Amino acid sequence: MKIKNTTVNIVQGDITLLKVDAIINTAHPTLKMEEGLAGMIKSRGGSVIEEEAVEKGPLSPGQAIWTNAGELAANFLIHTVTVNEQKQINQDILRSAVASALKCTDEIKAYSIAIPALGCGVGGFSALGAAKIIVQEILKFCRHTDTGVGEITLCLYDDETFKVFDKEARGYIKHVLEHLGDEPYYTTDIIIELPEGIILIERSNPPYGWALPGGFLDPGENQREAAIRETKEETNMDLEDLREFGVYGEKGRDPRFHTITTVFVGKGVGTPQFGDDAKGLKIVPYEELMNHEYAFDHKDVIRHYLEGRQS
Repeated sequence: MKIKNTTVNIVQGDITLLKVDAIINTAHPTLKMEEGLAGMIKSRGGSVIEEEAVEKGPLSPGQAIWTNAGELAANFLIHTVTVNEQKQINQDILRSAVASALKCTDEIKAYSIAIPALGCGVGGFSALGAAKIIVQEILKFCRHTDTGVGEITLCLYDDETFKVFDKEARGYIKHVLEHLGDEPYYTTDIIIELPEGIILIERSNPPYGWALPGGFLDPGENQREAAIRETKEETNMDLEDLREFGVYGEKGRDPRFHTITTVFVGKGVGTPQFGDDAKGLKIVPYEELMNHEYAFDHKDVIRHYLEGRQS
């Protein structure tokens, strides 16, 4: 697969044996290499790797540094912190860790790099979620930076993780490049009003969390048509008195890409039921909406909506 000038490969094997410019290693904030992939790298590459890493630490979750690779076939190691002091991980830490590691590759002028299933070992992050977050950050890195990295190898050790990455990462890259095309992407989000509150859906894909129902426009579809379709697909609801509320397009509002969303407000008709691409659904009372955390910039959207209701 090709993303601009960078080839992305997905292989199964032992990442410590790869002869590449840099291997990305999942790290603890102390940079001690005591377990998981880090422990394996230390046992094969020598304790000199850990000694050099510790001198550059400690780091905060999501940060990365590079060291020499000791006796490994690779030239460098990039240690990126995927957990906190309690060995816990979340999607924000993982996303920052991937981005920081990729930034390090240009510091050492690496051409070829290898990336494991970051976060899936000691951190226990799901392979499905990790695959999508890692690929999202690779896409941003390759498309929006003047990188010298020409080859990225996603190297997975066990059968199950390899199968997940091979399917999800390959499919995600293909979908973005062949179907979505160039950024920005146009989306729609819907505030579905009920007497007791509005409907939120729990996302099954990263970025995880609660959000307004919505999604990408299909080819040939306008924003209003997309809002009606997404409402039906995600909540099983119809809409009455649908009206445009506002447009939100600031870069960074969506951690995956640059998206521009048109937000609609409408009265929900029917019985709420979440669809296949959602993990859950709930109706949140108006007075409790600002007590929740949301994916994207939906907290800002909801705050603006509530301010309008009060005026």
